[in-house]
Amino acid sequence: MTLIAIFWNTLLDILPIAAIIFGFQYLVIRKRIKHLPQVLIGFFMVWVGLSLFLVGLEQALFPLGELMATQLTDSAFLPELAADMERHWSHYYWVYLFAFTIGASTTIAEPSLIAVSLKAGEISGGTIDPFMLRISVALGMAFGITLGTWRIVMGWPLQWFVLGAYILVIVQTFRSPRSIIPLAFDSGGVTTSTITVPIIAALGLGLASAIPGRSPIMDGFGMIALACLFPIITVMGYAQIAEWKAKRKTSPALTSTHSDQTT
Repeated sequence: MTLIAIFWNTLLDILPIAAIIFGFQYLVIRKRIKHLPQVLIGFFMVWVGLSLFLVGLEQALFPLGELMATQLTDSAFLPELAADMERHWSHYYWVYLFAFTIGASTTIAEPSLIAVSLKAGEISGGTIDPFMLRISVALGMAFGITLGTWRIVMGWPLQWFVLGAYILVIVQTFRSPRSIIPLAFDSGGVTTSTITVPIIAALGLGLASAIPGRSPIMDGFGMIALACLFPIITVMGYAQIAEWKAKRKTSPALTSTHSDQTT
């Protein structure tokens, strides 16, 4: 797709949003928009920024993800096998390591996650550490992507992985602190945004195309679903561990106080 076509298509995508916002402002609320020139400049920057971002996806992130998957699964890179042997899932350990590290690093750099973690730390009065929240989400994302690559290598159905993850999420929901549950579910959504989704999609499609017997349509997709679910699990798990440690610290103090009173 040419640069002009990308800019034109992006403009067509933005125009309905602008029409709804301006329509409600002038026809429903019936008030003028304050600082209208700045708002128009902002829309122009959004248009240019989205267009350039899409150009970057097509020219950098998508090809890079597919290239890495192809190179890491190339027979010249994998361990040598005898003529009568078949590939084992453990032979693709570099794929799993790449998926884990790229999933963690892209999540740490995700702007939407940074915004949510800072806001959570601000509203909670410091009880939620923004950095630890980002680390928990990054570990969940990394594990979900790694599990997704392993599923593609094995060729197993996606629904069993999603079903198992949802069962674990439901169990954790009943056992986690109530204050962390909404944040955990939101954390699973914000991870799959501008940076992570293109790389995950490209990695899954490239891996499914490179491994014999795998279909890009049947096996290449589905990694984003796992990438959304496992951050929920890790954030609630982090809250459960923190709550358990807090109870463990207070329980000896309560025991000693009770014994002193008895004496």
